[in-house]
Amino acid sequence: MPEMGLIILVAAVFVALQSFFIVKQQTVAIIERFGKFVGFRRSGLQFKVPVMDKIAARVNLKVQQLDVQVETKTKDDVFVHLKVSVQFRVIPDSVYDAYYKLENPFEQINSYIFDTVRAEVPKMRLDDVFERKDDIAHAIQDELGEAMGEYGYKIVKALVTDIDPAAEVKTAMNRINAAERIKVAAEYEGEAERIRIVAKATAEAESKRLQGQGIADQRREIARGIEDSVESLNKVGINSQEASALIVVTQHYDTLQSIGENTGSNLILMPNSPSSANDMLTTMLASFTASAQIGEMSKKQNKLGEKDQ
Repeated sequence: MPEMGLIILVAAVFVALQSFFIVKQQTVAIIERFGKFVGFRRSGLQFKVPVMDKIAARVNLKVQQLDVQVETKTKDDVFVHLKVSVQFRVIPDSVYDAYYKLENPFEQINSYIFDTVRAEVPKMRLDDVFERKDDIAHAIQDELGEAMGEYGYKIVKALVTDIDPAAEVKTAMNRINAAERIKVAAEYEGEAERIRIVAKATAEAESKRLQGQGIADQRREIARGIEDSVESLNKVGINSQEASALIVVTQHYDTLQSIGENTGSNLILMPNSPSSANDMLTTMLASFTASAQIGEMSKKQNKLGEKDQ
Protein backbone atom coordinates (compact mmCIF):
# COMPACT_ATOMS: atom_id res chain seq x y z
CA MET A 1 0.00 0.00 0.00
CA PRO A 2 2.69 2.58 0.75
CA GLU A 3 4.30 1.83 -2.61
CA MET A 4 0.94 2.28 -4.36
CA GLY A 5 0.43 5.64 -2.72
CA LEU A 6 3.88 6.72 -3.74
CA ILE A 7 3.17 5.68 -7.33
CA ILE A 8 -0.10 7.60 -7.37
CA LEU A 9 1.65 10.68 -5.96
CA VAL A 10 4.37 10.52 -8.58
CA ALA A 11 1.75 10.09 -11.30
CA ALA A 12 -0.20 13.06 -9.99
CA VAL A 13 2.93 15.25 -9.96
CA PHE A 14 3.74 14.12 -13.50
CA VAL A 15 0.23 14.92 -14.74
CA ALA A 16 0.35 18.33 -13.06
CA LEU A 17 3.71 19.08 -14.64
CA GLN A 18 2.38 18.00 -18.02
CA SER A 19 -0.87 19.92 -17.64
CA PHE A 20 0.23 23.35 -16.41
CA PHE A 21 2.80 25.65 -17.94
CA ILE A 22 3.71 29.32 -17.97
CA VAL A 23 3.74 31.62 -21.02
CA LYS A 24 5.84 34.79 -20.77
CA GLN A 25 4.68 38.29 -21.64
CA GLN A 26 4.71 39.18 -25.38
CA THR A 27 4.80 35.48 -26.22
CA VAL A 28 2.17 33.12 -27.66
CA ALA A 29 2.32 29.33 -27.18
CA ILE A 30 0.98 27.17 -30.00
CA ILE A 31 -0.72 23.98 -28.80
CA GLU A 32 -1.00 20.86 -30.99
CA ARG A 33 -2.84 17.61 -30.23
CA PHE A 34 -1.41 14.59 -31.96
CA GLY A 35 0.22 16.95 -34.49
CA LYS A 36 -2.90 19.00 -35.17
CA PHE A 37 -3.27 22.65 -34.18
CA VAL A 38 -5.82 23.15 -31.40
CA GLY A 39 -5.21 26.67 -30.11
CA PHE A 40 -3.03 29.41 -28.62
CA ARG A 41 -2.07 30.15 -25.07
CA ARG A 42 -1.33 33.73 -24.07
CA SER A 43 0.87 35.00 -21.23
CA GLY A 44 0.28 33.61 -17.73
CA LEU A 45 -0.36 30.18 -16.16
CA GLN A 46 -1.99 27.93 -18.79
CA PHE A 47 -3.42 24.38 -19.02
CA LYS A 48 -3.13 21.67 -21.64
CA VAL A 49 -4.29 18.08 -21.77
CA PRO A 50 -1.39 15.95 -20.63
CA VAL A 51 0.11 13.40 -22.99
CA MET A 52 -2.24 14.39 -25.85
CA ASP A 53 -1.36 18.08 -26.11
CA LYS A 54 2.07 19.55 -26.58
CA ILE A 55 3.58 23.02 -27.00
CA ALA A 56 4.56 23.10 -30.67
CA ALA A 57 6.30 26.49 -30.46
CA ARG A 58 6.47 29.76 -28.60
CA VAL A 59 6.13 32.73 -30.93
CA ASN A 60 7.82 36.01 -29.94
CA LEU A 61 5.58 39.07 -30.41
CA LYS A 62 8.34 41.63 -29.73
CA VAL A 63 9.83 43.81 -32.44
CA GLN A 64 12.85 42.06 -33.92
CA GLN A 65 15.61 43.34 -36.20
CA LEU A 66 17.34 41.71 -39.11
CA ASP A 67 20.57 43.22 -40.52
CA VAL A 68 21.42 42.39 -44.12
CA GLN A 69 24.55 43.24 -46.15
CA VAL A 70 23.81 43.70 -49.86
CA GLU A 71 26.36 44.22 -52.64
CA THR A 72 25.06 45.80 -55.81
CA LYS A 73 26.06 48.06 -58.73
CA THR A 74 24.97 51.64 -59.35
CA LYS A 75 23.97 53.22 -62.65
CA ASP A 76 27.50 54.59 -63.13
CA ASP A 77 29.02 51.10 -62.65
CA VAL A 78 30.24 51.51 -59.07
CA PHE A 79 29.92 48.52 -56.74
CA VAL A 80 28.68 49.40 -53.26
CA HIS A 81 27.84 47.53 -50.07
CA LEU A 82 24.61 48.55 -48.38
CA LYS A 83 23.69 47.60 -44.83
CA VAL A 84 19.92 47.34 -44.47
CA SER A 85 18.23 46.99 -41.08
CA VAL A 86 14.63 45.76 -41.05
CA GLN A 87 12.52 45.89 -37.90
CA PHE A 88 9.50 43.58 -37.88
CA ARG A 89 7.11 41.75 -35.55
CA VAL A 90 4.44 39.05 -35.65
CA ILE A 91 0.88 40.39 -35.81
CA PRO A 92 -0.88 39.04 -32.65
CA ASP A 93 -4.01 38.08 -34.60
CA SER A 94 -1.98 36.33 -37.31
CA VAL A 95 0.19 34.03 -35.22
CA TYR A 96 -1.17 30.99 -37.07
CA ASP A 97 -0.05 32.34 -40.47
CA ALA A 98 3.31 33.45 -39.08
CA TYR A 99 4.10 30.01 -37.74
CA TYR A 100 2.50 27.61 -40.22
CA LYS A 101 2.93 29.47 -43.55
CA LEU A 102 6.65 30.29 -43.33
CA GLU A 103 9.40 27.81 -42.66
CA ASN A 104 12.09 30.45 -42.17
CA PRO A 105 10.85 34.08 -42.04
CA PHE A 106 14.38 35.48 -41.75
CA GLU A 107 15.43 33.92 -45.05
CA GLN A 108 12.23 35.16 -46.65
CA ILE A 109 12.82 38.76 -45.50
CA ASN A 110 16.46 38.53 -46.56
CA SER A 111 15.46 37.48 -50.09
CA TYR A 112 13.01 40.36 -50.47
CA ILE A 113 15.64 42.84 -49.30
CA PHE A 114 18.15 41.60 -51.87
CA ASP A 115 15.54 41.70 -54.62
CA THR A 116 14.37 45.25 -53.81
CA VAL A 117 17.85 46.76 -53.34
CA ARG A 118 19.15 45.24 -56.55
CA ALA A 119 16.10 46.58 -58.38
CA GLU A 120 16.35 50.16 -57.02
CA VAL A 121 20.07 50.97 -56.72
CA PRO A 122 21.04 50.18 -60.35
CA LYS A 123 18.65 53.00 -61.38
CA MET A 124 20.70 55.57 -59.42
CA ARG A 125 24.13 57.11 -59.72
CA LEU A 126 26.46 56.79 -56.75
CA ASP A 127 25.80 60.33 -55.49
CA ASP A 128 22.05 59.70 -55.77
CA VAL A 129 22.37 56.56 -53.63
CA PHE A 130 23.72 58.68 -50.77
CA GLU A 131 21.14 61.42 -51.28
CA ARG A 132 18.15 59.11 -51.76
CA LYS A 133 18.87 56.34 -49.29
CA ASP A 134 15.52 57.08 -47.63
CA ASP A 135 13.80 56.31 -50.95
CA ILE A 136 15.56 52.94 -51.00
CA ALA A 137 14.44 52.28 -47.41
CA HIS A 138 10.83 53.20 -48.26
CA ALA A 139 10.89 50.89 -51.28
CA ILE A 140 12.13 48.03 -49.09
CA GLN A 141 9.49 48.72 -46.45
CA ASP A 142 6.68 48.88 -49.01
CA GLU A 143 7.81 45.70 -50.77
CA LEU A 144 8.29 43.74 -47.55
CA GLY A 145 5.11 45.09 -45.98
CA GLU A 146 3.01 43.87 -48.88
CA ALA A 147 4.76 40.51 -49.20
CA MET A 148 5.10 39.62 -45.51
CA GLY A 149 1.68 40.92 -44.47
CA GLU A 150 -0.05 37.82 -45.83
CA TYR A 151 2.25 35.69 -43.66
CA GLY A 152 1.33 37.47 -40.46
CA TYR A 153 4.35 39.78 -40.22
CA LYS A 154 4.28 43.56 -39.92
CA ILE A 155 7.29 45.54 -41.18
CA VAL A 156 7.78 48.29 -38.60
CA LYS A 157 10.72 50.10 -40.21
CA ALA A 158 13.35 49.62 -42.88
CA LEU A 159 16.61 51.59 -42.69
CA VAL A 160 19.65 51.90 -44.93
CA THR A 161 22.24 52.33 -42.19
CA ASP A 162 25.45 52.24 -44.23
CA ILE A 163 26.63 52.80 -47.81
CA ASP A 164 30.18 51.67 -48.45
CA PRO A 165 31.69 51.97 -51.95
CA ALA A 166 35.10 50.57 -52.83
CA ALA A 167 38.17 52.21 -51.26
CA GLU A 168 39.35 53.56 -54.63
CA VAL A 169 35.97 55.22 -55.19
CA LYS A 170 36.01 56.84 -51.75
CA THR A 171 39.52 58.16 -52.41
CA ALA A 172 38.38 59.62 -55.74
CA MET A 173 35.33 61.20 -54.09
CA ASN A 174 37.53 62.80 -51.44
CA ARG A 175 39.85 64.16 -54.14
CA ILE A 176 36.88 65.62 -56.04
CA ASN A 177 35.61 67.23 -52.86
CA ALA A 178 39.05 68.66 -52.07
CA ALA A 179 39.42 70.02 -55.62
CA GLU A 180 35.99 71.62 -55.39
CA ARG A 181 36.91 73.32 -52.13
CA ILE A 182 40.20 74.56 -53.63
CA LYS A 183 38.25 75.97 -56.57
CA VAL A 184 35.83 77.80 -54.27
CA ALA A 185 38.73 79.13 -52.20
CA ALA A 186 40.43 80.41 -55.37
CA GLU A 187 37.20 82.13 -56.43
CA TYR A 188 36.95 83.84 -53.06
CA GLU A 189 40.60 84.88 -53.21
CA GLY A 190 40.11 86.29 -56.72
CA GLU A 191 37.06 88.24 -55.60
CA ALA A 192 38.99 89.61 -52.63
CA GLU A 193 41.85 90.66 -54.92
CA ARG A 194 39.40 92.34 -57.30
CA ILE A 195 37.82 94.25 -54.43
CA ARG A 196 41.27 95.29 -53.22
CA ILE A 197 42.29 96.55 -56.68
CA VAL A 198 39.01 98.43 -57.13
CA ALA A 199 39.36 99.98 -53.70
CA LYS A 200 42.96 100.99 -54.43
CA ALA A 201 41.99 102.49 -57.80
CA THR A 202 39.09 104.37 -56.20
CA ALA A 203 41.39 105.72 -53.51
CA GLU A 204 43.97 106.79 -56.10
CA ALA A 205 41.29 108.47 -58.20
CA GLU A 206 40.01 110.34 -55.17
CA SER A 207 43.58 111.31 -54.28
CA LYS A 208 44.19 112.64 -57.81
CA ARG A 209 40.91 114.53 -57.73
CA LEU A 210 41.79 116.18 -54.43
CA GLN A 211 45.33 116.86 -55.67
CA GLY A 212 43.98 118.52 -58.82
CA GLN A 213 41.52 120.52 -56.78
CA GLY A 214 44.39 121.64 -54.56
CA ILE A 215 46.49 122.69 -57.56
CA ALA A 216 43.53 124.56 -59.04
CA ASP A 217 42.93 126.34 -55.75
CA GLN A 218 46.65 127.14 -55.54
CA ARG A 219 46.71 128.62 -59.03
CA ARG A 220 43.54 130.55 -58.32
CA GLU A 221 45.13 132.11 -55.25
CA ILE A 222 48.32 132.88 -57.19
CA ALA A 223 46.26 134.63 -59.85
CA ARG A 224 44.49 136.66 -57.19
CA GLY A 225 47.84 137.58 -55.66
CA ILE A 226 49.20 138.67 -59.04
CA GLU A 227 46.07 140.70 -59.66
CA ASP A 228 46.47 142.47 -56.31
CA SER A 229 50.16 143.09 -57.03
CA VAL A 230 49.40 144.61 -60.45
CA GLU A 231 46.78 146.92 -58.95
CA SER A 232 49.24 148.04 -56.27
CA LEU A 233 51.94 148.76 -58.88
CA ASN A 234 49.44 150.62 -61.07
CA LYS A 235 48.74 152.95 -58.19
CA VAL A 236 52.42 154.02 -58.11
CA GLY A 237 52.60 154.71 -61.87
CA ILE A 238 53.72 151.34 -63.25
CA ASN A 239 51.54 150.11 -66.12
CA SER A 240 50.18 146.56 -66.37
CA GLN A 241 52.82 145.27 -68.80
CA GLU A 242 55.69 146.56 -66.69
CA ALA A 243 54.04 145.21 -63.56
CA SER A 244 53.61 141.76 -65.14
CA ALA A 245 57.25 141.65 -66.23
CA LEU A 246 58.38 142.78 -62.80
CA ILE A 247 56.30 140.03 -61.13
CA VAL A 248 57.75 137.37 -63.45
CA VAL A 249 61.31 138.48 -62.67
CA THR A 250 60.52 138.54 -58.96
CA GLN A 251 59.09 134.97 -59.13
CA HIS A 252 62.22 133.93 -61.05
CA TYR A 253 64.49 135.09 -58.23
CA ASP A 254 62.13 133.69 -55.59
CA THR A 255 62.46 130.31 -57.30
CA LEU A 256 66.23 130.55 -57.28
CA GLN A 257 66.15 131.44 -53.59
CA SER A 258 63.90 128.44 -52.78
CA ILE A 259 66.23 126.10 -54.65
CA GLY A 260 69.22 127.52 -52.80
CA GLU A 261 67.60 126.99 -49.41
CA ASN A 262 67.44 123.20 -49.98
CA THR A 263 70.85 121.75 -49.11
CA GLY A 264 70.15 118.56 -51.05
CA SER A 265 69.60 120.27 -54.41
CA ASN A 266 72.01 121.20 -57.16
CA LEU A 267 71.66 124.55 -58.98
CA ILE A 268 73.38 125.31 -62.28
CA LEU A 269 73.55 129.02 -63.24
CA MET A 270 74.43 129.91 -66.82
CA PRO A 271 77.06 132.66 -67.30
CA ASN A 272 75.46 136.13 -67.57
CA SER A 273 76.36 139.76 -67.30
CA PRO A 274 75.17 142.09 -64.50
CA SER A 275 72.67 143.57 -66.94
CA SER A 276 70.98 140.20 -67.70
CA ALA A 277 68.13 140.89 -65.31
CA ASN A 278 67.49 144.22 -67.04
CA ASP A 279 67.70 142.51 -70.43
CA MET A 280 65.22 139.83 -69.32
CA LEU A 281 62.85 142.53 -68.09
CA THR A 282 63.17 144.45 -71.36
CA THR A 283 62.58 141.29 -73.39
CA MET A 284 59.47 140.46 -71.36
CA LEU A 285 58.11 144.00 -71.83
CA ALA A 286 58.68 143.77 -75.57
CA SER A 287 56.93 140.38 -75.63
CA PHE A 288 53.94 141.68 -73.69
CA THR A 289 53.74 144.77 -75.95
CA ALA A 290 53.87 142.63 -79.10
CA SER A 291 51.22 140.32 -77.69
CA ALA A 292 48.97 143.27 -76.91
CA GLN A 293 49.41 144.70 -80.41
CA ILE A 294 48.64 141.34 -82.02
CA GLY A 295 45.55 141.11 -79.85
CA GLU A 296 44.34 144.54 -80.91
CA MET A 297 44.91 143.76 -84.58
CA SER A 298 42.92 140.54 -84.24
CA LYS A 299 40.02 142.40 -82.67
CA LYS A 300 40.00 144.98 -85.51
CA GLN A 301 40.05 142.24 -88.17
CA ASN A 302 37.17 140.46 -86.50
CA LYS A 303 35.13 143.68 -86.43
CA LEU A 304 35.83 144.37 -90.13
CA GLY A 305 34.79 140.83 -91.01
CA GLU A 306 31.51 141.20 -89.16
CA LYS A 307 30.75 144.49 -90.99
CA ASP A 308 31.41 142.91 -94.42
CA GLN A 309 28.90 140.15 -93.63
